[in-house]
Amino acid sequence: MKIGNITFPSRYPVFLAPMEDVTDIGFRLLCKQFGADMVYTEFVSSDALIRHVKKTKEKLTICEEERPVAIQIYGNDPDSMVEAAKICEEANPDAIDINFGCPAKKVAGRGAGSGMMKTPGLMLEITEKVVKAVNLPVTVKTRLGWDEDSKIIVALAEQLQDCGIAALTIHGRTRAQKYTGEADWSLIGEVKNNPRMHIPIIGNGDLITPQDCKRRFDETGVDAVMIGRASYGQPWIFSDVKHYLETGEMAPKHPFTWYLDVLKQQVLQSVERLDERRGILHIRRHLAGTPIFKGIPDFKATRIALLRAETLDELFAIMDEIPEKYGLH
Repeated sequence: MKIGNITFPSRYPVFLAPMEDVTDIGFRLLCKQFGADMVYTEFVSSDALIRHVKKTKEKLTICEEERPVAIQIYGNDPDSMVEAAKICEEANPDAIDINFGCPAKKVAGRGAGSGMMKTPGLMLEITEKVVKAVNLPVTVKTRLGWDEDSKIIVALAEQLQDCGIAALTIHGRTRAQKYTGEADWSLIGEVKNNPRMHIPIIGNGDLITPQDCKRRFDETGVDAVMIGRASYGQPWIFSDVKHYLETGEMAPKHPFTWYLDVLKQQVLQSVERLDERRGILHIRRHLAGTPIFKGIPDFKATRIALLRAETLDELFAIMDEIPEKYGLH
């Protein structure tokens, strides 16, 4: 499979989804370390980028070890999106991804992200202008439609392809669903199996286990899958998924302390990138979402303590007590 000039030798490419306040450079590097075939930045506001907002420009920081990496941008004004894409190109990513899928009210409510599903003409105008403005592969991530009565993705996919995009990622929900209900992969499969489509189709939505990924590859024939929320607190999911896809067997389990050490590594990266207070605050989502703590009897008090810790010493002391306290090895 190829996206522009990016070649993916794996039969089953597995990508890390772009997620706001999640896919910072530290997390991307960890996921890459565990086998993610491509990673994406947090989404970048075109308006904030062209105004040179410092925090937004910091999101453009990438490094060689995480390649191939795409910078994702969003907005609802063609000229601003073109200018933002050119700024992103200067950061030298491997691709630029356009976000037409974010369902958050602050984004979609302003007509950007999945709000573009209400204005497909404008979506296509933005896409075509961005493609023409840069020399990098341009990809798009979007949803099935605005709501149950307007699932336009099959026709829209062809139109986006005609704009010159190098790949299309489809999340199997409408904007109205946000992240509720079950992702519908039938339309993703319909897009993939449309004989007029020749660009790679990447499927996204409810990929929680290695078996989920294999089933979606088999059922729809997608060229790659993209894992989002299931990566919270378990960047090793990529190695587990890749092992299953390549062997048909579940990856061997590591000792409990191994998983704790990976989470500690993530904490340290976050603290190094920000500072102790902000780094710990940022990482709480991953500690709250990690599956290694799920199902542990009487764990509630420890979970609360983890999420309230304010220093590295305090946080790591709590983590170090867990294996002996709960008999986990």
